[in-house]
Amino acid sequence: MEDSGSKAVALAGKYDLNLVVPASDALLPALVASAGAGAAFAWEEFIYGRIRNPHTRDAYGRAVRRFLEHCERLGRTLPHVSPRDVGDYLDSLDYAAATKKLHLAALRHFFDTLVTRHVVVLNPAASVRGERLQVVEGKTPEITVVLARKLLHSIDVSSVVGCRDRAIIGILIYTAARVGSISKLRQRDFVDAGDQYCLRFTEKGGKSREIPVRHDLQQFITDYLRVAGLCNACDKSPLFRTTIRRTKFLTDNAMTGNDMSRMVKRRMRNAGLPKRLSPHSFRVTTITDLLSQGVPLEDVQQLAGHADPRTTRLYDRRNRKVTRNIVERISI
Repeated sequence: MEDSGSKAVALAGKYDLNLVVPASDALLPALVASAGAGAAFAWEEFIYGRIRNPHTRDAYGRAVRRFLEHCERLGRTLPHVSPRDVGDYLDSLDYAAATKKLHLAALRHFFDTLVTRHVVVLNPAASVRGERLQVVEGKTPEITVVLARKLLHSIDVSSVVGCRDRAIIGILIYTAARVGSISKLRQRDFVDAGDQYCLRFTEKGGKSREIPVRHDLQQFITDYLRVAGLCNACDKSPLFRTTIRRTKFLTDNAMTGNDMSRMVKRRMRNAGLPKRLSPHSFRVTTITDLLSQGVPLEDVQQLAGHADPRTTRLYDRRNRKVTRNIVERISI
């Protein structure tokens, strides 16, 4: 049986390890390109092999590229980057603590790959401590129940676009799903389970979950499918589709998460809701509402699809309501 080292050599067969990769290669940071083919292989492995989530790949890629540009200005080469370089770079960032921690995590993973591929001897980011960050409440603003109802009632459902948008916003409210998960829904994911309908979501981390559909949400979705003429559509076709500009005619293309976010923001703006609200606000409201009714945390965690109950607690805004009542009683 081949050991891991032999496999790595086989995978690197297309690279001449003595070759210097041209710095003009736009896919590679200049510092990586100048370090040779071994560094180029490590870069591709880090970006395209180890990171499967496209959003993480984009964020980590930007973070590492920015640091390497910083090192290039200092005249450093990859083997000579030190922990001090990493620490000074993080101190220079005018970012929130959470963003700095993301940059540090990206650098640690990247240099780990360089160490594994023998491009550098030690990981200079491994010993650098991140800023202390204790999050007790998320930053996502909450939309009140009253405003959520106002938004639903403001949608004109005389057209297929209105029916579609009401169904999407209904899913946000009544399942606490993310727009990214809703955008992946196909016709087959609206499932008749016999006694009720369910929505089958594919979520972050490749998790697949089924969430029961309450009767009014079921009506929203079936109304949309009927008006759109999609009741007998192909199982693999997208559940929610884009329109041809302002014609209100649906295309065969699926709405993306960004499409849905823009739609929700537009609907909120038309309904006169605060600008700071976002599609994620419904997730906060649904979780807080259920916890306020005494629903056990583990059940709400199950609905939200969180692996850790501490994540669910970040969405709980009950303490904020208590604090608001207290500050209103200050008699000064």
